[in-house]
Amino acid sequence: MSNINNDVNNPDQINLNDTIWSDSVNIPVDSVPAEDGTAELTDTSLIQPLKLVVSGPVGAGKTSFVQSLSETEVVETDEVASEDIGKDRTTVALDFGTLTLDGIPLYLFGTPGQDRFDFMWEILCEGALGMILLVAGDRPKDLPHARNILEFVTSRVPVPFIVGVTRQDLPKVWEPEDIADYFGLDSQQVVGLNATSPTGSVLALIALLRLIHQYDYEPRL
Repeated sequence: MSNINNDVNNPDQINLNDTIWSDSVNIPVDSVPAEDGTAELTDTSLIQPLKLVVSGPVGAGKTSFVQSLSETEVVETDEVASEDIGKDRTTVALDFGTLTLDGIPLYLFGTPGQDRFDFMWEILCEGALGMILLVAGDRPKDLPHARNILEFVTSRVPVPFIVGVTRQDLPKVWEPEDIADYFGLDSQQVVGLNATSPTGSVLALIALLRLIHQYDYEPRL
């Protein structure tokens, strides 16, 4: 089994497939005892996909995050922005990618960032394993909107979450400790990353798995 603390300190050695999911969530599958006393899967087709949601304001790096983790081509729903949001195109429904860990499929859903699509936030978070809320470290003006997204989701769906502070590769950005103070969160619930870096995205996912393990969270399958 992967030692998560060692993984965080040695990102070049990270292998998510070393993570033992049964330590984090309970997954109902048919199994028989193996010779070493552990459970051995007899029908992996019974394993239900787990859902991870990536949310946050426009431009926080949600699509890039999903792309950096997905093992399959990401399905995007980008359209030309109908208002001035700081970029030409934006997600209007969802981004979708997939990742397989220890034989368990994980579905990655990126939400739209604009308020007019807030109905998608609740839909996509329903039954999710967890949520990563991304905020751009160089855009403090977006923090109130990020707080609104977080409060909107968590008031409707009891989903474990962490906050990822993106663009940590830039010289002048808010650091995870600053964002933790802003949201009133424990420092371990906020991580810094570059959303285009697979290593940074992996570390964020590991942080979320640690939180889920602490909460003994069981998703509705």
